[in-house]
Amino acid sequence: MQLQTMQLQTMQLQAMQLQAMQLQAMQLQPGAERASARAGPQSNPQSSARASPAAKQNDGYVGSEACSRCHAEIYNHFERTSMGRSMISVAPALPEFLRTIPLSASVYDQQSGRHLEVHTENGKLYQSEYQLDAVGHEVFRDTHAIEWIVGTNANGLGALTQHDGYIFEAPLSFFKQTGAWELSPGYQRKDLAFNRAIPPGCIFCHSGRPNPAAGTLGKYQSPAFTQLSVGCENCHGPGSAHVHAMGMGDSYAKGKDPTIVNPQHLAGHLSDDICMSCHQTGDARVFQSGKSYLDFRPGQPLDRVMAILMVPPTRDNPPREDHVEHYYSMIMSKCYRSSLRQPAEKQMRCITCHDPHIEPTSEEAPAFFNGKCMSCHTAQSCKAPAQARASTAPADNCIGCHMQKRTGVAISHTTNTNHRIVASPDEPFPDAAYEMTTTALPDLIYLDAVPGDTTPPPAVTLLQAYSQLKEESPAYLPSYLKTLHELETTEPKNAIVQAALGHKALTDGQLEDATQHLQESLRIDPVQPAVYADLSNIADQKGNASEAVTLQQKAVTLDPFNSLLRKTLVLRLISAKQYELAEATMEKYLQDFPEDDFMRKMLAIARQN
Repeated sequence: MQLQTMQLQTMQLQAMQLQAMQLQAMQLQPGAERASARAGPQSNPQSSARASPAAKQNDGYVGSEACSRCHAEIYNHFERTSMGRSMISVAPALPEFLRTIPLSASVYDQQSGRHLEVHTENGKLYQSEYQLDAVGHEVFRDTHAIEWIVGTNANGLGALTQHDGYIFEAPLSFFKQTGAWELSPGYQRKDLAFNRAIPPGCIFCHSGRPNPAAGTLGKYQSPAFTQLSVGCENCHGPGSAHVHAMGMGDSYAKGKDPTIVNPQHLAGHLSDDICMSCHQTGDARVFQSGKSYLDFRPGQPLDRVMAILMVPPTRDNPPREDHVEHYYSMIMSKCYRSSLRQPAEKQMRCITCHDPHIEPTSEEAPAFFNGKCMSCHTAQSCKAPAQARASTAPADNCIGCHMQKRTGVAISHTTNTNHRIVASPDEPFPDAAYEMTTTALPDLIYLDAVPGDTTPPPAVTLLQAYSQLKEESPAYLPSYLKTLHELETTEPKNAIVQAALGHKALTDGQLEDATQHLQESLRIDPVQPAVYADLSNIADQKGNASEAVTLQQKAVTLDPFNSLLRKTLVLRLISAKQYELAEATMEKYLQDFPEDDFMRKMLAIARQN
């Protein structure tokens, strides 16, 4: 099929706009996360997509039910906690607790001009997105069954769908504060429809044991989870050796069992590392070379697997975020800092106040945590007037005064507990908050560094962190470029380094140098869709249309639900005058992204002949 000249020019003009969008979106270096760490615990796609040899799918993990045979009481308590119910399946039948919230809702998104719905049918939960034309006829309707619910409605509930083995966030979430279904977090700023793939870095902290498919971003094996909710082994490590030893009748003194990890008997920083792996986001979370979430083992230093880095606060711009910043807030508390003068076993840590096995109800929490406070303080420690203490609900509510809930900044309609344990809500941050950098790393705080070790993270790790941070803070661009320049000499055989060098050369218009670096990166690690996309860009600039198509197809194969990669493939096919394949590719694209008006118009142009 041949398109008329005017129609072809129109499509090529529109495709050029797509290309500009593609280049802008791909500015992040290959191997670096495309979203801010503030969105949740995440990591670079290449590292998180594949498990290292040490992290085989069921490497010593047996599941919480195996633990319940001997620890039934603890197991039953834990099953009622938020962690123990962090994620549930809603297929093939709706769980009972979902029937306590409205399961029918309609939301109009003014920004996109589209409608979203929640409904049930034949005992299953669905979400739909659709658009109406000027006379009220449906332009499209996209409906997906909800497979899993994330959360326990402490703040709300998220919904996940699955398509071709990939897991996606649904566009509507339920918020307890408003009692209604509204746009999911992040959807207020970006039109994501049903196409927000869930990487392992996100689902790891909401589930027990996910099974990501190697070499992909957002695809999972079958089954997708061997442990659905957070379970015993997330904190105690793989249980097979312990189950076997107990089955053989082995016996150990308390705290001396080498077959299982007990956080109570770990050094404080190792115990906190377990909590920090999910409860501390920072501004950049980057895996150490060759590591993924599946490599972390309780009892081992977290920084062996990932670096959690934070932009140093200033007195003019102190930290304001509570969302997934629990560890940092705790170490800024006077309680924590004062405890460091005590013997190691008396120093404050996360589990000083939190028993992961037990979660008090909102009615029980004041008395429960008062007991924790009174393990260090006395009733006379409180300097508040008696009338003020009596006015809290209930009276003498320590956490009601000193750990007040604050409105969430990162996610709307949520509240987060301030773990800084302040004397008053306006208490300033201590001087220590502004003295956490080191001579070796003056522009970032290395939150999960082993205490006393001032060695900065490896340069490749810092390169990825700077790559994330420079997108929101250009002040980090010089650090990024300096680190990249050094790594060109010290780590020339690293795929991430070569990809970054290639991308920079491409941006600078040095196409031959870019090609060499990018090809070397793929020789080291062939599973990099962004690198194939860069090479496709180079081929296109050189006029090698057929090669540009082939390279873009490889990028799409590796990341098939990346809309920008898919759109760019259409552009490449048009440039190569492969019009029939371009039309077929548009049709397939609209099956996966039916909300895309732009592509729908391009397809209409193609079909005019």
